[in-house]
Amino acid sequence: MQAIRDLFNSFLLIELLQGLRLTGRHLFTRKYTVEYPEERAPQSPRFRGLHALRRYPNGEERCIACKLCEAVCPALAITIEAEPRADGTRRTTRYDIDLFKCIYCGFCEESCPVDSIVETRIYEYHFERRGENIIHKQELLALGDQYEQQLAKDRAADAPYR
Repeated sequence: MQAIRDLFNSFLLIELLQGLRLTGRHLFTRKYTVEYPEERAPQSPRFRGLHALRRYPNGEERCIACKLCEAVCPALAITIEAEPRADGTRRTTRYDIDLFKCIYCGFCEESCPVDSIVETRIYEYHFERRGENIIHKQELLALGDQYEQQLAKDRAADAPYR
């Protein structure tokens, strides 16, 4: 019996008519448009944009050079070099992210044990010269310093779901 029903449905193009009905239902409804630079669409606290490195409240960088973010990156966009400091702790000497390779998956952010590398809500950036696509440690730290309040607020909003 099901085979006969399927034959009639395919012969009468029932699925096509259902799709046309759905299109017709939305064809005459009022559309809305966001006038993009003047109006902005709302963003989630989990939005993944440009990367930043955070610091502790005392000003020391959080990154402990464990290289988990480098290992977990599926696009191999992160390059880290580290050296031990005089007090015996390890810190990064080089932390580069190639933004052309990055797929903004957020694995680096999730793998970091000290919440050092985070992805900000910044999505408006461009490059004018060759080499600007590689963002270095000092630039990442400057972004983290500039947006620390927003980053802390986003991390607090996301904490119940982690």
